[in-house]
Amino acid sequence: MHEPGPPRTTSVGDSVELAPRNPDPDGTYEWTLRDAPEESDGGVLDFGQTSRADAPVVHLRPDVPGTYVLTLDAPDGTHRQRVRAYPDERRSVELRVPAADLPVDDGDVDRVSLMWSHNDRLLARDRPERDGDDWVYEVRVPPGRHGFSFVANDDPGNVHSDEVTVPGPGRPRVSLSATVVDGEAGSGPSVRIDADAAAPPDLDGDGEIGRNSGDSPVAVDFLVDDRDAAPEAVARIESLTAGDALSIPLAELPNDLAGGIRIHAVPHADRYGAGETVRIERGEGGSIAVSDPHAPPEWADSPTIYEVFVRSFAGDTLPTTFREIERRVPYIESLGVDALWLTPVLASPTEHGYHVTDYGDTAADLGDREAFESLVDACHEAGIRVVFDLVINHTSRDHPFFQMHAAGVDAYADYYRRTDGTFDVTDTDWAELADGDMPEYYFNWRRIPNLNFDSPAVREWLLDVVDEWSAVVDGFRADVAWGVPHGFWKEVGERVPDDFLLLDETLPHDPFYGEGEFDIHYDTSLYGVLRKVGAGEAPADAISEAFDRAEWLGFDDPSRQMRYVENHDEERYLAEYGLWALKAAAAATFTLPGAPMIYAGQERGNETYRGPIRWHDGDNALTDFHRDLAALREREPLLRDGAVDFEGRAAGVSVVDGDPERVTAYERTTTADSVLVVINFADRPARVAVPPTFEADLFAGDGAARIDGEVTVESVAVLREEAPPSDACRRGDRDDPYK
Repeated sequence: MHEPGPPRTTSVGDSVELAPRNPDPDGTYEWTLRDAPEESDGGVLDFGQTSRADAPVVHLRPDVPGTYVLTLDAPDGTHRQRVRAYPDERRSVELRVPAADLPVDDGDVDRVSLMWSHNDRLLARDRPERDGDDWVYEVRVPPGRHGFSFVANDDPGNVHSDEVTVPGPGRPRVSLSATVVDGEAGSGPSVRIDADAAAPPDLDGDGEIGRNSGDSPVAVDFLVDDRDAAPEAVARIESLTAGDALSIPLAELPNDLAGGIRIHAVPHADRYGAGETVRIERGEGGSIAVSDPHAPPEWADSPTIYEVFVRSFAGDTLPTTFREIERRVPYIESLGVDALWLTPVLASPTEHGYHVTDYGDTAADLGDREAFESLVDACHEAGIRVVFDLVINHTSRDHPFFQMHAAGVDAYADYYRRTDGTFDVTDTDWAELADGDMPEYYFNWRRIPNLNFDSPAVREWLLDVVDEWSAVVDGFRADVAWGVPHGFWKEVGERVPDDFLLLDETLPHDPFYGEGEFDIHYDTSLYGVLRKVGAGEAPADAISEAFDRAEWLGFDDPSRQMRYVENHDEERYLAEYGLWALKAAAAATFTLPGAPMIYAGQERGNETYRGPIRWHDGDNALTDFHRDLAALREREPLLRDGAVDFEGRAAGVSVVDGDPERVTAYERTTTADSVLVVINFADRPARVAVPPTFEADLFAGDGAARIDGEVTVESVAVLREEAPPSDACRRGDRDDPYK
């Protein structure tokens, strides 16, 4: 089947990519715009970057709000695709940087390039202009705090980074519940879907996010998946929407529900948000079941993750191989981790492995495929899942496919994206396939050209890669996930096994990668805050701002974030901010909702970000500290499943002796239980007054030691409550437990 996937959403001014699934490169595909809003001129329909006569992949940029209907004529028939476009969210903003702030003498600056997420970090595309003593660029972007860089002379070494705030509302959030209910007054049973839609807080001109939801009412659009029912049935079911609920009499459901029918719900107010989905299926005897088709695997419910940079894990003398990693599985197991994330293991000419030259073979220096599968088996025997680093935004320019593409072999002409050679900032002598062109790449990554997802051949090839390795490992960490089209990730999400984990690298934090795509997301919001706290640029209480920001961005579930203090792309937290701050930051990742991640060496006292693990001279006390965090999190369900509250009783915690700016507290709660977490980033213990109902520190030994209204906190204290609080106290200020 070449159906193009679920209904899609976008806003005026933004494009959405539409493509056939399971593509046959030899097949013929044609897209046709069948219907558009009355005021529309048809929007802009870009037929993609290929040398083909047909149009396998298109990019629709709506010009007015409303519903656009397209059809895809494919080898297996005609498929319908709808796109719901919401109003333009962009607002005008001026990016202004004084020339004196650039790291190059003003007289030596010939040109400046803007680099940020809104131009996909493509250098030399957007050029600020000189205005007196400043460099200025005017642009329209959605509300938010947007980091940007002005790059002098197109050299990423000459960067001035800054941030601009565009005030306005965040994205609304929605969660769904669905049940089969009995009919009333002679009507038959029905499936009722209720949408709990939450308004986002507002962002003011100073970049501050409101604590409470905004005033804009949130509506919900229910969209029946066009793959599951005929257009007439789709329209009939959607017409049954009443406010934030959709009740579907069983008689209205298609008779053939063997594959189920999917209902998507999209929240929208001043902006639109990421959607959620319910699947309705008919079982044996006509029974009806409802489920979440995008639920993460059970084992990946807030797992503890351990990242290994594979070529330095064996230490400073032995070369790292799969066999050497396997021999150290007992150590990994001793850390209490649930998942082992390995940086790339496929053939590559680089130490880091992100320049792939063969997707079907492991790197020769690490070992053959049999040795890799032996490592996977050893991890499974230890109860550890294996997450594979999937690198499919680009390949190495040494990959034979790129070499044939560059040499003008017709079969590979569409495998890589091309752009105007005037955008080259690397001074590379590229082979041209057309006058003045060159491969497209992000930043100044001249050795890893971008693959072309407009090509069915590329999509087929990379889907085969997904199929091959998803049969071997338990999950993918997707490198540069932000560079691959959403539609492709949606196809991957439906293609991998049900118990398979998908973890994205999206920079910045983006909730739309959770819309039927990824299960867990890089929490760049908390990462940034922990760095600022470590540097003394923000108080410890700023940790709550990371949750405010995630809510403002439109994330609904804080448990589906990967919390980390460092990774293979970042400087070591210990080297930057010291041991005490590292222990506090690590404790925060383990005691907040989500999936904590340890980057190998973090727990041994490493200060070089990709250097060999300190085995013989490592910090054993720091290692035990991480073990204790993982063990406590395993013992205490509240730390994995409870809500988080930064206000209420946590706000009543006070520092008796120590630095109040370096101490923060929050409560983890369920309806029946509560623990209070106190974190201290200072380089000496703090004496802290806490509510008297908290009686013992669970992190200090076995939790038997009693406290009496005060506790000494070195890095972290996790305090157990003497007895469940009353309902009134427990509710406190928790209308939204995720704030």
